[in-house]
Amino acid sequence: MGECEKTSGAAMGDARDLHAPSEHADQLRRTPKLAIIGANEFQNPLILAAKARGIETHVFAWEAGDVGETTADFFHPISITEVDAIAEACRAIGVDGVASIGSDLANIAVAGVAAALGLTANSVDCVAKSTNKELMRRTFEACGDPSPASIPVTAKTDLRALDVAYPVIVKPADRSGSRGITKLESPAGLGAAVARALDESFAGEALVEEFACGDEYSVEYISWEGEHRFLAVTEKFTTGAPGFIERGHLEPARISPEREAAIRAVVEHALDSLGVRFGASHSEVKVDADGVVKIIEIGSRMGGDCIGSHLVSLSCGYDFVGAVIDVALGVEPPQPTGDVRRPAAVRFVFDKGDERALAMLSDEHPEALAYMSPIERDDHAIVDSGSRRGFFIFSADDAATVEPYLPEVEDEN
Repeated sequence: MGECEKTSGAAMGDARDLHAPSEHADQLRRTPKLAIIGANEFQNPLILAAKARGIETHVFAWEAGDVGETTADFFHPISITEVDAIAEACRAIGVDGVASIGSDLANIAVAGVAAALGLTANSVDCVAKSTNKELMRRTFEACGDPSPASIPVTAKTDLRALDVAYPVIVKPADRSGSRGITKLESPAGLGAAVARALDESFAGEALVEEFACGDEYSVEYISWEGEHRFLAVTEKFTTGAPGFIERGHLEPARISPEREAAIRAVVEHALDSLGVRFGASHSEVKVDADGVVKIIEIGSRMGGDCIGSHLVSLSCGYDFVGAVIDVALGVEPPQPTGDVRRPAAVRFVFDKGDERALAMLSDEHPEALAYMSPIERDDHAIVDSGSRRGFFIFSADDAATVEPYLPEVEDEN
């Protein structure tokens, strides 16, 4: 209905009181309600940030004793995979937004619920492309975005017929957190690696893809109506081959302005290719010795591993979690200023060496220790990001204070 039609309708005896508060005004006056998908420790900063702003929090997750079950104003024991049930509950509650941070699976639910209720979020199609690596690779190919060549495989694929150049990476098509990833230098072990990746995949799909050499970084943006606002490039430390499990992250990355500009140009084009229009995004790239950037993957959600929830605010002075809340509620987030670049890092606990680094930091620079999670004291095997024993976050005014406590860089090439 156009503006003229609205005016004539009121003039012709519309029964509404034109001076009465509008429904939108009522919504602004009442306490906003935010649905949060997921209840684990990595979602808790979102829950606490929303509550600190006076927002009523409704958390949806399978009941498993996670911290968000008690920190939320209201906990709803519905699995994050039950999108229709969550949407029905959110409609009854009258939520004003839906959000999650750092989880591909939760991001799928966010898009589905937002689409069902007409809330602000990326489209279901965008989230499908940014959570399924096969769809992502095909999108990048079609749009001219640089990424490793890949071949999709299932349990029915004849692996002997694959035409690939080694080394390769084998990974599930639809998982994150370093689950099911294997680097192979030759065809030996391909069957076992594919079986492992398929076992981790929700859909029973995997990729065998070119191994991209170079330094690895992640890139954080906040987007509003298709405008991508740069926040940070983060330097990554991993275990190296075969599983590439993240040992830690440093922000800002120690790179030249030229390398940062090249990374940003590639990532921003790829965000458009995927259809990212709203909210946080987390891109992972590699840059080789010649400065060539290749996209490993892009998530249309905040980065996990405390990058989005902690490092961005410590390093950039930008309330990234608050911006995610703003977008979910349909409010334009603040523009990043880019004038703060303070070193901040997270280190994950794998072994006694990591525990010693934590003890040294606590003794030598206690003021730099920003947060420490509970640390599991057993010696179980670390097979993916979810099995790490804990983590600690630290930040200081200068890199010299932070760098001695970073995990050692493993040779990934």
